Amino acid sequence: MGKIHSVITIILTGVIVSCSSQKNTFSEATETVSVGMVPHIHNDYFGSYDLEDEIFGTKTKVTLTANERKMVTNSLPNHKTGQFPNKGNPNTIAAQNKTYTFPLSPKYIGEPTWVREPGIALNGVKFEPGTAEVVVCDTGESYRVEAFQDLISLGLDFNHAHVQPTGAYHYHGAPTSVIEDFDTGEDLVHVGFAKDGFPIYFSKTNAYKPSYKLLVGEREGEDCTYTNPMNSIDVSVADKHDGTYTSDFEYVEGVGDLDECNGITINGNYMYMVTTDFPYVSRCLMGEITEEERQGPPRGQQLGGQGQRPSATQILKQMDVNNDGKLSKEEVKGPLLEQFDQVDSDKDGFVSKEELESAEKDDKQRPGNRKRLINQN
Repeated sequence: MGKIHSVITIILTGVIVSCSSQKNTFSEATETVSVGMVPHIHNDYFGSYDLEDEIFGTKTKVTLTANERKMVTNSLPNHKTGQFPNKGNPNTIAAQNKTYTFPLSPKYIGEPTWVREPGIALNGVKFEPGTAEVVVCDTGESYRVEAFQDLISLGLDFNHAHVQPTGAYHYHGAPTSVIEDFDTGEDLVHVGFAKDGFPIYFSKTNAYKPSYKLLVGEREGEDCTYTNPMNSIDVSVADKHDGTYTSDFEYVEGVGDLDECNGITINGNYMYMVTTDFPYVSRCLMGEITEEERQGPPRGQQLGGQGQRPSATQILKQMDVNNDGKLSKEEVKGPLLEQFDQVDSDKDGFVSKEELESAEKDDKQRPGNRKRLINQN
């Protein structure tokens, strides 16, 4: 098997999920398996385990209490990655200091709750399928860019992952190396846990299809721009829905095997699937989660429907060229420029965040006005 560079100690005092029951069973045993240079030979990570890899610096420890699974990790992947920084991603992978807790007995609610980080891989690296990239139009629309598209390069590596400015490496789609390392020969590979406690799997045969499809018709929006700290490019969004943006997709119950959160119940056990088709990784959770985890989808990232108009904060961030916290007439454009004097309620020659928020409230009373500054969720 060659030189073994790292060792995981699997302490099987944890929970083993049965295919025929939601009940947890316990056993006492200890097994040592190798990682890094050779595939895992054990796929029961429902118990306590230590994962340390000397090559990649991975340090992940999982322990169980009566009610929860606790993961303490530096979030360094235990596998090869692409080269970072790269042309599409200027960031460098760095260790994090993270502690995650997952309910040991997850409670299925059946109502989707949108989350930015739906779960964590077994190696301590987070799943974060959405992006921070947005195309903003002068006519008011904003479109959240998907990770997998041909419009802009996000510098994703062969694990469908890249790095945030904080140094956090994270997966936007199927984590190739995790799937390979934790594969035991079965079709379903256990790759992580969702934050509501339910497990996350990947089907090697692509046996379970998502229930999302592309919208019919064309997008709306004129004079649209994508901007990042390095440059700004003009973008035409007036085209058919091709999957470039999150809002190109809509959920259609029954069109596939999986529910709105890419989940499914198999032999009485609910689980989430990472898929090769949209949404790739769930954007919502069907189980009970803490209030800290509850998040609404960012504007422009709703699954289904046209792109959303930006909030007051987003307008300020997008147009405030000199970063003084307010907008002059020289900085604004589009509908806001046309309504500048109206929005500038104190007539000081600038539009503040408070004045934008006041305009947002007024928008609620004018639902038919296409040139509203901002749109409500």
